[in-house]
Amino acid sequence: MITAAVGSPRTYQVRTYGCQMNVHDSERISGLLEQAGYVRATEADDTPDVMVFNTCAVRENADNRLYGNLGHLRPVKDKHPGMQIAVGGCLAQKDRGEIVRKAPWVDVVFGTHNIGSLPVLLERARHNAAAEVEILESLDVFPSTLPTRRESTYAGWVSISVGCNNTCTFCIVPALRGKEKDRRPGDVLSEVRALVDEGVLEVTLLGQNVNSYGVEFGDRYAFGKLLRACGDIDGLERVRFTSPHPKDFTDDVIAAMAETPNVCPSLHMPLQSGSDDVLKAMRRSYRSERYLGIIEKVRAAMPDAAITTDIIVGFPGETDADFERTLDVVRAARFSSAFTFQYSKRPGTPAATMDGQLPKQVVQERYERLIATVEEITWAENRKLVGETVEVLVAVGEGRKDERTGRMSGRARDGRLVHFAADAAGANGRHGDAGSYAGQIRPGDIVHTTVTYAAPHHLNADGGPLSHRRTRAGDAAEAGRAPRTPGVLLGLPTLGTPAAAPAPTSGCAAH
Repeated sequence: MITAAVGSPRTYQVRTYGCQMNVHDSERISGLLEQAGYVRATEADDTPDVMVFNTCAVRENADNRLYGNLGHLRPVKDKHPGMQIAVGGCLAQKDRGEIVRKAPWVDVVFGTHNIGSLPVLLERARHNAAAEVEILESLDVFPSTLPTRRESTYAGWVSISVGCNNTCTFCIVPALRGKEKDRRPGDVLSEVRALVDEGVLEVTLLGQNVNSYGVEFGDRYAFGKLLRACGDIDGLERVRFTSPHPKDFTDDVIAAMAETPNVCPSLHMPLQSGSDDVLKAMRRSYRSERYLGIIEKVRAAMPDAAITTDIIVGFPGETDADFERTLDVVRAARFSSAFTFQYSKRPGTPAATMDGQLPKQVVQERYERLIATVEEITWAENRKLVGETVEVLVAVGEGRKDERTGRMSGRARDGRLVHFAADAAGANGRHGDAGSYAGQIRPGDIVHTTVTYAAPHHLNADGGPLSHRRTRAGDAAEAGRAPRTPGVLLGLPTLGTPAAAPAPTSGCAAH
């Protein structure tokens, strides 16, 4: 029997794999379930009544990871007959009924276009004692109309578009997320204001290709206008966005970034390869000169901008010369960070059937050389900041607090990770004004501190904060409140609080 007491609400847990879009989708899944009466399980609870996997299909190991986790859960579910397992996200959209065939103990499979159906599908699966698989081919209603349980009190994701109109040969996302659908600017700004009203200080505008935003309603300058409009929202201190596509990057967006004070001096712009031949094979409609030209313009407008990127190593047909060109672009671009990937063959993409698939050992060797080059550059760029004062939005989950040094962590305005001394003495043992901040700094608060050490992937500030500003986001974190945006339930029936663990005697009542 399941462990929940009769009359208690059913519990849920969501496990998320993949990109920021998936993370934000999981916030919506949590919001939907809580509006339907479910309660989030504690971290120590390994037997929630509902376990939801929100999956990714971009990497080759995504399938193995999902089915491995489902396999581990089978004996758990056998011991807890009322437990339900749901699989959603990109892998669910791709595999559909295959998931239930391989793992018949799964109760619900739902796709990227029908997140809002999950509570109804769970109820239907319980009632019918049979798996429910519902995959829609296109988006009916923009998902940000759904209720959302935000994971952070201080930073929020806001989708401005879903889907993608590009046809990159390595990417399966357009097949799973569909064509680009843009939200109206007024809807986006209303959601941003609602988050700020809850105390959120930072928003990240999300889209598969944010700077093609406006294509659906015919305004090629819509994204720059949206950034400027965010600058008019009182209480919104930081605006970020991800990810732009170099082919759509326009000068008006650079101007909006530079001229809007709350838009952060950071840019994540995927490169993928520095070789023009490989970019052509990838069907990336820009070349390395165009890419570096954008970076040059960004740095002319914002000299301190931190630029990050994505790079794929070992694309089919990539030669040694092609790879060397990627290293050349990395050296010229001076990235502050790079997400590096070994090419992963995904069935259903044109690249999967291309000639010139490279041996694993060749890809691995190039990958290791790329990482070494990137880290050499990021370390050098970070060392330039030693002695500089940075503004840090204190975070949770960015780095474990070190009890010995008293460090906490957060992000500078340019997006760099900063570990700073928060205790009375600081890590260097000096006492001073920073002592007044001991024990008072919360996630969501703002501190100013001086960088004392640089590593390839983070900065340390061991002298203690120079200043500390308490915020409404910090108040919410201290009180344990998570922002919630209500959304609209798409006309779905309200389920009310789900029935709790039974004393069941009939199939319909059984959990």
